[in-house]
Amino acid sequence: MITDADAIIYFNMIKNAKALEDLGKEEVRKEKPDYFKSLEVFESLWHEGITLGTLPMKDPLEDIETDIRIARILNSQNV
Repeated sequence: MITDADAIIYFNMIKNAKALEDLGKEEVRKEKPDYFKSLEVFESLWHEGITLGTLPMKDPLEDIETDIRIARILNSQNV
């Protein structure tokens, strides 16, 4: 198990974080999308939501105005 102290030491060992990030992005681009793996992840998350009692939503449109306002704010940012 990696502790926070281990993580700090590990990340301090990386001299060129940009190169590491680029390598990670390159690896993700090389990897082909796998429908069945994605479906497995989705189903796992769905079952976790059911277990936690957050899915299925009783009223999917509840607080939709807040969600729309947050989306507008996030989409207006120059990221």
